[in-house]
Amino acid sequence: MSLLEDVKKLEAEVLERIGQADSLESLKDCRVRYLGRKGPLAQILRGLGKLSPEERKETGAAANKIRASLESNFDEAAGRFTVREQKAAFDPTLPGTAQPIGTRHIINQVMGQMCHTFHGMGFEVAYGPHVETDYYNFEALNFPPDHPARDMQDTFFVEGGRVLRTHTTPVQARELEKRTPPIKMITPGKTFRNEAISTRAHVSFHQVDGFLVDEGVSMADLKGCLVAFCKSFFGEELKLKFRPSFFPFTEPSAEVDISCILCKGKGCQLCKYSGWLEILGCGMIHPNVLENAGMDSEKYTGYAFGIGVERIAMLKYKIKDIRLFFNNNARFLRQFF
Repeated sequence: MSLLEDVKKLEAEVLERIGQADSLESLKDCRVRYLGRKGPLAQILRGLGKLSPEERKETGAAANKIRASLESNFDEAAGRFTVREQKAAFDPTLPGTAQPIGTRHIINQVMGQMCHTFHGMGFEVAYGPHVETDYYNFEALNFPPDHPARDMQDTFFVEGGRVLRTHTTPVQARELEKRTPPIKMITPGKTFRNEAISTRAHVSFHQVDGFLVDEGVSMADLKGCLVAFCKSFFGEELKLKFRPSFFPFTEPSAEVDISCILCKGKGCQLCKYSGWLEILGCGMIHPNVLENAGMDSEKYTGYAFGIGVERIAMLKYKIKDIRLFFNNNARFLRQFF
């Protein structure tokens, strides 16, 4: 009997055994037994080397075709057993599998909480474009073309002389042009700066800026507003201090520090053992900004402030790396569902 006849005889035997298999396990055992490395088919094919080149070519091609056919039959039979076992295992009385649901990103949650707090204090909400003109992002806010403070912004420039806004204060400039005092608004949104990404800085981040313009507005009004916001957001026991600072669009300007929420002002690694954490910048709106918007700076005064949302979220939830907000790590984000 030739090798080819042996292979065909084995094929018939294997097909018969496939038909007799009564479970997926028995089918797997049959497959290993006949088509495994030590099975009869492998032993038969080892004899190809003894044939003439013509017989070896013909017999090898036919044997490989038979082997492929048997593999296909095994796969088909295994699929039928799998479906059958799945149907047998299905219990329609069991409760369904809950599907994961989405939720608002932690940054949007915190920004929403901030807006809700200011809305309760009488602030309206306004939005503006992400791609701004140089005028609204800089000149209208008292940044002349040669002003050195422009270098503080690390700006992304785009075609047409436009920029990706470096803060949400341009919305303030737009709203001041369209409205007449009293004006009391917050301007939340995304901003962009060409900075090196690190644990505390990113090229894209979020701000909630706010401003009030009316007759007789003073620094005391600004302080009262920010103290009320911080105590509402972090707790009544919170302590604050105002430090002199510089911003082109406010004069006088200040930065606000809060007592460290981790060590309660005693000093720790988070606050660099100072007991204080910087939280926002603020000041009285510069007269030039009001004049650029067509307002009488002798009649009206106003205050403005800008708060980084990521900074607030990091403090509130004791997060040490800003990059976690942007990495889409489900295990991290699931903590805030």
